[in-house]
Amino acid sequence: MNNEIQNLQPQCIWKNFYALTQVPRPSGHLEKIQQFLLDFGKQAGVESFKDPAGNIVFRKPASPGMENHKGVILQAHMDMVPQKTPESTHNFETDPIEPWIDGEWVKAKGTTLGADNGLGVAAIMAIMEDKTLVHGPINALITADEETGMYGANDLPENELEGDILMNLDSEHWGKFVIGSAGGIDVTATLEYKEEETDADDAAVKVTLKGLRGGHSGLEIHEGRANANKLMARFVREVIETVDARLVCWQGGNMRNAIPFKAEVVLTLPKENVDVLKESVEEWKADFIDQYKCIESGIEFYAEEVERPKTQVPEEINDNLINAILACHDGVVRMIPSYPDVVETSSNLAIINIADGKAAIKILARSSREDMKQYIVDMLESCFNMAGMKVETAGSYGGWDPNPDSEILHLLLKEYKELFGSDGIIQVDHAGLECSVILGKYPWLDVVSLGPTMKSPHTTTERALIATVEPFWQLLKKTLADIPTK
Repeated sequence: MNNEIQNLQPQCIWKNFYALTQVPRPSGHLEKIQQFLLDFGKQAGVESFKDPAGNIVFRKPASPGMENHKGVILQAHMDMVPQKTPESTHNFETDPIEPWIDGEWVKAKGTTLGADNGLGVAAIMAIMEDKTLVHGPINALITADEETGMYGANDLPENELEGDILMNLDSEHWGKFVIGSAGGIDVTATLEYKEEETDADDAAVKVTLKGLRGGHSGLEIHEGRANANKLMARFVREVIETVDARLVCWQGGNMRNAIPFKAEVVLTLPKENVDVLKESVEEWKADFIDQYKCIESGIEFYAEEVERPKTQVPEEINDNLINAILACHDGVVRMIPSYPDVVETSSNLAIINIADGKAAIKILARSSREDMKQYIVDMLESCFNMAGMKVETAGSYGGWDPNPDSEILHLLLKEYKELFGSDGIIQVDHAGLECSVILGKYPWLDVVSLGPTMKSPHTTTERALIATVEPFWQLLKKTLADIPTK
């Protein structure tokens, strides 16, 4: 099966993509992939180095006679979102991804595939090693830790890149050319508390919600997918009121930019109320299935008795925490008035960790307007301040303002029409792209984003549409050959 993937067309991209799947590269653990890329650059005979931000840079000189053409910077990110199915034993820091072909798609067994943004990196590798291509001077920037905060782009040195055009290869809809994207900011609410002892006469129950679709908190936030943390908050608030339940701990979600598909809580309650709680679980499960019957198909919600912990969340903050989680905005705030099909502002209640005297709630807020981004931050801060929590922000990056007059955009649209006989689509995305951060350091660049089709990035159903990779490669080659002179 692996040989089949390497033999897909264009082979120059798929063989490189397969090689990338064999190198562990979850966000935050990039030493192996960085060395892999440096070794590749040496073998390809191009200048290559790792910069102080952990990014890998390739430089390939122009083909003979193309030296006076505008320089192109090809850009992708090396890290991938590490998500796996509940039954998977995959270790993202040591184990290779297991890609396989399922009809017209390439998928992974039990994990995210890493086509986001492995296909972009693979295309860059193909260009670096191909001695037959015609092109002007090319720089390639493969950034570090894009998925967790765009750290590589944020720390990119200002005088490192050489070029006039930036082609970001991190878009996920073939035939659509992105010319703008939302900015984002991480919001974290924290609280430290002194745990209190549990009642020796109480029972303890672990409640698990899983099987949700999850998804990309930018590309799929408008689809109404269930957020495991929000659903769990509805249930917990009720059982606190009806069966005198108390919160011991909560773990939900694991990535800021992924809609959480699983949440677990441990509750204590009087032993005589355990059966009532289990009945409530079944009732809520039926409600959730009915409420999301056109969106979610695999909802699992169940309770199991566990050994009573020694400590729990104190009563005086128990209600405040749950109320804050329930009140926290999650989902779309509004659409862009001039692009009514595109989300302008949203927030993703991504991660909740409550245990051992500490509570941390993490949200990724996005907006293509700075004033609306500040509005959602103020909204979240007000919500959690009322629960006595400390709210901090980090990792802010601005939106990418669309430029419909972009020269590289119109060249791509022209080439696309000539190659495929149809018109390309101009798009503004709600997902955050590194273009905005790079533009902040290299404001003269003419920027566009493109890529083959992928579905459900940041989930274990992530998949790449095989048929879109060949035309993507053809367009990339033709455009590089036709880049205008300076």
